[in-house]
Amino acid sequence: MLKPYFIALLLFSIQAGIAQNDFQDIFSSNTKPLKENIRIEFQDSRNNQTFLPISILKGQREGPVFTIVAGVHGFEYPPIVGVQELLREIDVDSLTGTLIIIPIANTSSFFSRTSIVNPNDQVNLNGAFPGKSTGSVTQKIADFITTNIIPVSDIFLDIHGGGVNEDLIPFALFYDNPNYPQQTKKARELTEISGFEYIVSYPFTIRDDEPAKYVFKQASQNGKVALSFESGRLGNVQKDAVSLIKNGVYNMLDNMEMYDKGTGLNAYLIQLNNQTYISATETGLFYSHLKAGDSVKKGDNIGYITNEFGEKLNEYKAHSSGIILYKISTPPVNVDDTLMCISSSL
Repeated sequence: MLKPYFIALLLFSIQAGIAQNDFQDIFSSNTKPLKENIRIEFQDSRNNQTFLPISILKGQREGPVFTIVAGVHGFEYPPIVGVQELLREIDVDSLTGTLIIIPIANTSSFFSRTSIVNPNDQVNLNGAFPGKSTGSVTQKIADFITTNIIPVSDIFLDIHGGGVNEDLIPFALFYDNPNYPQQTKKARELTEISGFEYIVSYPFTIRDDEPAKYVFKQASQNGKVALSFESGRLGNVQKDAVSLIKNGVYNMLDNMEMYDKGTGLNAYLIQLNNQTYISATETGLFYSHLKAGDSVKKGDNIGYITNEFGEKLNEYKAHSSGIILYKISTPPVNVDDTLMCISSSL
């Protein structure tokens, strides 16, 4: 007689297979043009349940597969709203190639208004890659994207924004991955024509056998042209942030000769490739007169932390000179929270 655990594991495996077939059947369909919306259901051994919405748009003509992911963090609204508008605007009759769009990757976080983690399992999707097919629901989502979405993608775009406590300047970013120089070159090109003013590169230092953790870092590790947008701040929907995201997508699709709606690159590109981070050494209330986009010099006072009685615990200074890429802009902080990221060109 099978034990309950193995019965549950068998059911989960069958469910995963059905979900994979749903996606693969539509993605492999010869029907063109095509627009299909599907929901992939997930359940784990603790009976947590969630779903992953996916839109597949196939143009009349063959071409690249361009994947767009939004809503990895549920409180980052401009990417989600921007992708909603793209889904309404893009005409498959005018599309070349295929778009795979995940409009809200972490639906449980989004609908519960939870900032970072999935409230079902307390796991941050943007730290769960490559995922685990027998893990919690968030790990299952990461595994599904790693094993089904990334392998068929030529371009992989992950869109983020500032959450409820984060002020940031909009920027496009990519990993400078020496293992895949041609893909890195194309990722740089796409960020530069996206229309964003700030272009940020991060070093790629992990081995092939190390977990990527982040979704578009997983795509980069797998040899895809991978990049990301950051647009929006403080958990609100700003129209200019939404427009910047949409314009960035249209510019890249135009560059890939997939869709003709691009407006061209920003006339004032600022390249940033050196990031330093200032982390909290105390739990308390953080105060700073600075905002994202401000310039600081090494040694400048950038803020201080008090305890709950208003008594100053520590002052913080800039470790380097540069532009504040993003910072915490609400008072509560915990030990090891990133207070600020300062970026510059080497």
